[in-house]
Parts: sequence; C-alpha cells; structure tokens
Amino acid sequence: MAGAGGGGCPAGSNDFQWCFSQVKGAIDEDVAEADIISTVEFNYSGDLLATGDKGGRVVIFQREQENKSRPHSRGEYNVYSTFQSHEPEFDYLKSLEIEEKINKIRWLPQQNAAHFLLSTNDKTIKLWKISERDKRAEGYNLKDEDGRLRDPFRITALRVPILKPMDLMVEASPRRIFANAHTYHINSISVNSDHETYLSADDLRINLWHLEITDRSFNIVDIKPANMEELTEVITAAEFHPHQCNVFVYSSSKGTIRLCDMRSSALCDRHSKFFEEPEDPSSRSFFSEIISSISDVKFSHSGRYMMTRDYLSVKVWDLNMESRPVETHQVHEYLRSKLCSLYENDCIFDKFECCWNGSDSAIMTGSYNNFFRMFDRDTRRDVTLEASRESSKPRASLKPRKVCTGGKRKKDEISVDSLDFNKKILHTAWHPADNVIAVAATNNLYIFQDKIN
Repeated sequence: MAGAGGGGCPAGSNDFQWCFSQVKGAIDEDVAEADIISTVEFNYSGDLLATGDKGGRVVIFQREQENKSRPHSRGEYNVYSTFQSHEPEFDYLKSLEIEEKINKIRWLPQQNAAHFLLSTNDKTIKLWKISERDKRAEGYNLKDEDGRLRDPFRITALRVPILKPMDLMVEASPRRIFANAHTYHINSISVNSDHETYLSADDLRINLWHLEITDRSFNIVDIKPANMEELTEVITAAEFHPHQCNVFVYSSSKGTIRLCDMRSSALCDRHSKFFEEPEDPSSRSFFSEIISSISDVKFSHSGRYMMTRDYLSVKVWDLNMESRPVETHQVHEYLRSKLCSLYENDCIFDKFECCWNGSDSAIMTGSYNNFFRMFDRDTRRDVTLEASRESSKPRASLKPRKVCTGGKRKKDEISVDSLDFNKKILHTAWHPADNVIAVAATNNLYIFQDKIN
C-alpha cells in the first residue's frame, strides 16, 4: 500500500504532479541541535510561513507576488523576518533547565497591517507583533539628526517633523508574555474562533487565556489524580473547533479523544463526547499502548471531521460518530515488525503531526527516511514522497517511493531494513488555499507545489 497512486498524487479529485519549489537551510552533514526545525505553520492567507527551531528562533517567510518576467518562480517564499522568540531559562525551585525550543506557533487572524502570532516553549507563551516600517520622522525640535539633545536655549524656531522614506524594516516585538501557568510541559496552543481567547495544554491540564490578560488564566481541564501513582494517561494534544467557540477536543496517550463543551460547566472534566476505537484482541502486543498514543489532533476546516495521528496510522473521525473512525490510513504499516528495535532506539516515541489540505479532501503526515505520505479521501489513493536534495532541481517532479517489506526488491523500491530512522518528517503544513506544502526535514524546510505546465 505504501506508494500507490502512480505519478499522480492526492490533493483533491484531479490528478497532478507535485514538484520541487524551494529548500531552506544549510546543507552541512553536521547539523547543530539548535537548527533543527520544531514547528511549521502557514498563516490564514498562506502568504506567510513561520518555522520555529530548537534554538528558540522564529523564521518567517513571505510569499513573493507572481512575476510575469519570471513565471517559473511563481509564489516563492523568501525570508521576511527572523527573531529570537525564547531564551534558555532555569527553574531554581525545581533545579530544572527550561529549553528554548519552540514547541508550537499559531497565527492570529489578521486585523490590520501588522501580523500577530503566538509562540511557546515548554513553559512560556508569547504574543509577537510583526510590523513593517518604511518611513522615519525627521526635523525634531529637541534633538539633532544624529540623536543628540539640543540646548533648549538655542532653539529659536518651531519645526514640524516630517516623514521621509527609508529602507523597509520588519520589526518583531513581544506584545504579551503569558507565563507561570503550567507545571508540566506545554504541548499545544490553539486560537479560538472568537479571536479573543486561546487554550494551552500540558500533560495534565488545559488552560484558557484571554489574549489581553497575561496574569490570569482559567483551568478548563485537569486530569491530575490526587495520587500521582494512579496516573494512567496524559494529554497529548488539544485544539479548538474552527467555528464553534465553545467546543474543543483533546487527545490522550491511551488513544482516546474527548470533545468538551465549555457551556456545560466551567471545568470540563466531564466530556460531551468520547471517541475511541475498540482494540482488536488478536493484534495486542507489548507495544500496543505505546503505538496507540495520539501525537496530533486536527479539526477539518469545515469542522465536521477531525483527524488523529498515532504511531502507525492516521484516522479521520466524524464528530457525529464516536464508536469508530470513518477512515483509517496506514502510514508505515511495514514498521510493525520493527517495533522492538524502534523501542530500543526511542523512535517509537516520536510525535508525528498531520494536516489537511484547504478543501479537506486530502491529508498529509510524515514518516522516516524523509518520506511523507498523502492520502486522497475521495479516490482512496495514497502516495509516498521524499524530501531530498537529490530531487531539488527547480520544478523537478517528485517520484513516488515504495518500501519493500521482503521477498524480491524491485528496481525503484527501498528495503525496509535500509530506512534511515534519524531522518524523519515530524512537522508538515499545507497552504490554506493552494496546493503548496511545507515539509520540515531536520534543519531543512522543503516547499513543494503542484506542477503547472
């Protein structure tokens, strides 16, 4: 099943080719830990693309306008702004280092000329304003052009400052800092559809914040038991419904999803819906509980469905049916026989994310060996593609890859034993309207788009 779909690829009902567009990042073999990309996120229009890394930096790319003189460079993304979002800290009470690594970035809908985004590390969430400045004021009364203060007694005339053009500057400034609300590591942030509030989730609690209030948040979910020895599951991801501001979901390490309605009570410990697929007793093993842990949950743009990613599969759930998913797509079933070695090298605990395309007709998620998978929900076709510098010639079509699990290996297939588990696609993003995808492969960001002849 890994790689069906020929040269065409899921992205809706029409068959087309994905082709290489750009790659960002150094080619060095020795990758610095700080340069590893830890999150990728398009803004609501898709014109900006933000990445966060383990060094606490945020890099924002802006999509260039289509250029008639260079038709092949349509919609390229170039660096717009780079800033240090978080610094390493030390918790003296617990004698713990707090990493600067950016866990999540979430854009706010654009209200004016400036852009706003939320970024978080393990403990602290920050609201950043990204704005442009292309004019500067000149002709001050109290200071000279070089900035030195003038002697008030020598000022004989009143000047009116004027604005003069200057080179474009993009400034990133922290507008709010939301801190000291999480005992455990933050794994999710999600902006509400009311555009006034957002949630943040750690292993045991979910908090609700107002974007204007930094010193107070409301605890809306708390699954911490009185005795920590009785702890059986943790929260792995949480997200607000895209249209209903009172509804959110959170997933757990036991493979279950709870949908909560904030209208029912202030503390949403009692869920409104509980989504769980019955386990097949015949396939139970030592690793069953580990691989059933959900690493990501995403609502569809329509709000009718949600998608969850566990270690081996991605599932689509109808919000009206709690008993089982309406679709189950195997991402890398060929790894089921390798779970023992994946457990020994800790890869079994990798947290893969997943994303929808703009029309909810296709989904994408990552795998190992820099492979990523796409599934067309209409045609039930799927494809395996690779983010590789070897196929990084401009507009080069991506060839579908296939993994051979045993027996005779065909020419274009790769053996499951030769997969590189250090190369993994954990973070992906799909443009909200166009067939443009961003794929993070260690310290490189690959951008692919549909091939237009």
